[in-house]
Amino acid sequence: MKADFWFDPMCPWAWMTSRWMLEVEQVRDVKVHWHVMSLSYLNSNKEVSPEYKERLIKGWGPVRIIEAARAEHGEQVVLDLYNAFGNRIHLQKQELGDQLNLDVLADTNLPKQLANCATDSAWDEAVKQSHHLGMDQVGADVGTPVIAVAGAAFFGPVISPAPKGAEAGKLWDGVVACASYPGFFELKRSRTVGPIFS
Repeated sequence: MKADFWFDPMCPWAWMTSRWMLEVEQVRDVKVHWHVMSLSYLNSNKEVSPEYKERLIKGWGPVRIIEAARAEHGEQVVLDLYNAFGNRIHLQKQELGDQLNLDVLADTNLPKQLANCATDSAWDEAVKQSHHLGMDQVGADVGTPVIAVAGAAFFGPVISPAPKGAEAGKLWDGVVACASYPGFFELKRSRTVGPIFS
């Protein structure tokens, strides 16, 4: 079974869900294909706080780099870059910016010249195409993660911590079962914890 997963590297909730999907691949016959979406693009016309606006400006960097690397080095580098960005942003608490981009490229053995793509808006069209490929399937009122599987696409699940082993497979089975029903739209409860990365 093919599953497509859309992420923005700076989203901690997408990071949690991606760790679950890596577990799902180990316990179910599922192969995940990774794609960028952009919270910076999604929120470009929305009223946000000045602090978040600054983060969104910097947030273009990682998705531009990933799209440039994908174009120049193939699909296989997308997950490697996502893992590297995620580890540094969410686990090591490294700030978005030039040093992060250079460190991630060193972590993944990719040319440091790709860091120049972080500020190159020529990559925005590729980012937007990837973004719309996922987001247009679920509507405008959600963010990341987005998963598409077996003809159905959905936002989430938003989970913390990411389940492992048999528990990861059990959650997958339930999520796919819900998503497979054409009239299923929403199942939600208030979050009581933040992202638990360990």
